[in-house]
Amino acid sequence: MLQKNDIAPNFTLDASPDKKISLADMKGKNVILAFYPADWSPVCSDQMALYNETLKFFKKHDAEIFGISVDSVWCHKAFTASRNLHFPLLADFEPKGAVSKAYGAYDEKSGQSKRALFVINREGVIEWSFVSPNEENPGADGILEALENMNK
Repeated sequence: MLQKNDIAPNFTLDASPDKKISLADMKGKNVILAFYPADWSPVCSDQMALYNETLKFFKKHDAEIFGISVDSVWCHKAFTASRNLHFPLLADFEPKGAVSKAYGAYDEKSGQSKRALFVINREGVIEWSFVSPNEENPGADGILEALENMNK
């Protein structure tokens, strides 16, 4: 898995059926990537709901958050509407898991993204990364601490 001081690999993924998001477009902003196994799973639902509630704290640090899983854009669209999420979920669908693999956050055995977090600074360098067991919600404390440390 990529670590602190690694350059974050660029990517372009579908955020909706008609919108793509590239990491390169986020240059000048802090970025949080939250890789997760699957929409609709109980832990993933709780994790994304927590980040939805934490958005105002991320924004204070000029940070954008993106959820990433191997689910399709249509699955993300339904999940986003169901959970009333206010941040993009990106589909690492085809080629399956390519971005997750580039970040070292892909589980070959399950064919899903690991539950991994990355905080990337304005220059595209990873400031913090963390992987947690799939059955555990990693929360937002590590993300917020990394963002605070970047602004010191």
